[in-house]
Amino acid sequence: MINGLGVLGWGVGGIEAEAAMLGQPVSMLIPEVIGFKLTGKLREGITATDLVLTVTEMLRKKGVVGKFVEFYGDGLKDLPLADRATIANMAPEYGATCGFFPVDEETLNYMRLTGREDEQVALVEAYSKAQGLWREPNDEPVFTDALHLDMTEVEASLAGPKRPQDRVALQDMAAAFNKFMQEDTKAKPTERGKLSSEGGQTAVGIERSFEHDTSRAVKLNEQDFSLDPGAVVIAAITSCTNTSNPSVMMAAGLLARKAREKA
Repeated sequence: MINGLGVLGWGVGGIEAEAAMLGQPVSMLIPEVIGFKLTGKLREGITATDLVLTVTEMLRKKGVVGKFVEFYGDGLKDLPLADRATIANMAPEYGATCGFFPVDEETLNYMRLTGREDEQVALVEAYSKAQGLWREPNDEPVFTDALHLDMTEVEASLAGPKRPQDRVALQDMAAAFNKFMQEDTKAKPTERGKLSSEGGQTAVGIERSFEHDTSRAVKLNEQDFSLDPGAVVIAAITSCTNTSNPSVMMAAGLLARKAREKA
């Protein structure tokens, strides 16, 4: 996550780690650097998780294994540090060696927040600007290749749990679930009617369900039910990518409270 602050770092394997411990040199090729331009601003209700899933989908399609990804563009002025860290922390999922953000006011804000002296903050700003590391408006650095995302177009999304990098737009979730279940040879689609207020079945209330080898018979309030795949959804935030972002964790708590009230 330090890459969100403009501090370059990445994970290494055992051989590299051992060499560093023993004070030995480590050789590496100069990597390709893919630029990822961010413009616009996330719409209300769209979270950093939605953004990072979209970014990951684009970068996996591009192919960035063994490469650096540097995020740039005027959209960064509206992207808080927690969201930058979330994107940088997802680098293993999109396959890059690291996802890097430039130094700007957000870096200085973090330094002040964590008690750094004004002199040190001023030194970091002056040094970064002198070395060309400071993000300036309308900057267009030269990269090996580049992608662009207008953050106003990011949609509410879901992913996981087996493949967290696979994004599904929230509005497409029902269709994606039906397609997945129909492709499973052990799933048999059935139709079940909802009871109307008069106690009869209505054609309008027909629901689509799936009987599966994991379906379970359940008895509740003296009534028998079949609990099929998709009948119960458990949503959880378990990855370090999301738990590092306070706003996403707060949103998860608020959502859980609303779900509890609804139940």
